[in-house]
Amino acid sequence: MIASAQPRLQVPEYWIGAHGGVTASTVIFRPEAPYMTPITNACVLGGNAGLVFRFAAHKYCHFQMELNYQHRGWATGNDTVPRTSHNLHYVELPILMHLNFGSPVCRWFFNLGPQIGYCVKDENKSIENRFNWGLAAGTGVYVRTKHAGVYELEIRFDYSFGGVVGTGVTDKYNMASPMDLSINLGWYMPIARGTAAKAKKEKERQRWLKEMERQQKEREKEYQIQ
Repeated sequence: MIASAQPRLQVPEYWIGAHGGVTASTVIFRPEAPYMTPITNACVLGGNAGLVFRFAAHKYCHFQMELNYQHRGWATGNDTVPRTSHNLHYVELPILMHLNFGSPVCRWFFNLGPQIGYCVKDENKSIENRFNWGLAAGTGVYVRTKHAGVYELEIRFDYSFGGVVGTGVTDKYNMASPMDLSINLGWYMPIARGTAAKAKKEKERQRWLKEMERQQKEREKEYQIQ
């Protein structure tokens, strides 16, 4: 009972999976770029998808790494100026701390960590800096089934510290940071799943081997005495 209540898992778990969803993104320019207000008009809708690896050695705190495709961008235009969408396509690598709480079946979780990315396609030739780095934060719920893996729903916010254009003293903008909000569905399966029963069985096997070794040594001593 004491061992089963400890937060640290007796046997680590490894999970792989995939997720994807819908993204609303824009870029925050300072000073403000023309024809980008209100912010709802400056957003671009796109999609995202990726692969996920999760390592769990603790009951509540896991490590998560992702390799994602992300459609980002921003839009300009109003009633008098035709709307133009600046579409950017990124490959991104988030490295996240995954916290989760709740029952063994249904749990609330929180993701937080840095991410780096690279723009592999700039449809409108709109940016100067293809490299991207920032912070990702997300929250949601997941349901853990007995034989069909984990199903997850997450809302995630990404903010980039690097500018899509130059932001130096002599540049037009002193800030040009992309940000986006996405809603994602995920599915994960264990590739090595530890259980208390498995750990207990291994411990009993080791105890049995030691006992057999002890008995063998006693028999050898008796033989030598005779």
